[in-house]
Amino acid sequence: MSALRLLRRLSFLSTRRRLEWYPPFFLMRVKVLELADDWQVVRLRLPLTAFSRNLGDSMFGGYQAALADPIAALACARRFPGHEVWTRAMNIDFVAEGNSDLELRFDFDPQVDGQIRADLAARGRSTPSFEYGFYRQDGVLCSRILNTVAIRPKGYAASITQGHKNREDQ
Repeated sequence: MSALRLLRRLSFLSTRRRLEWYPPFFLMRVKVLELADDWQVVRLRLPLTAFSRNLGDSMFGGYQAALADPIAALACARRFPGHEVWTRAMNIDFVAEGNSDLELRFDFDPQVDGQIRADLAARGRSTPSFEYGFYRQDGVLCSRILNTVAIRPKGYAASITQGHKNREDQ
């Protein structure tokens, strides 16, 4: 059984603990500082360690990308159950040196929530963008994240794949 399946089956674990024990996050020693039940607010600590430190003595950008990538999609999956959700695109602007532990700060904007709900009601799908960031221990914005998420009806990916196969047969 895979580690992910095992984590899903351990229903006695809190969402916060499951997130910390997700294998890539566990290996990066990610710590959940705050996690609202509805994922309105997410705060995660990414420690600067011997493994996350680059040659310039600051946080390796790949560590930041690995943590930032799924957060908006996970928040949307929690807030809009019954849909398939994935990261469609992500951009990281490394604004300042990450020379300490970093805190990922994600807030689900109520206006974005309203737009997603309107899109889902009108078209059955939405592709919102979220801006959030990593902050150093001194409070300075270190990295600005722009993450675009695809929210689609269940079976959407399978229908696209099937449609693509049908075109190839013609």
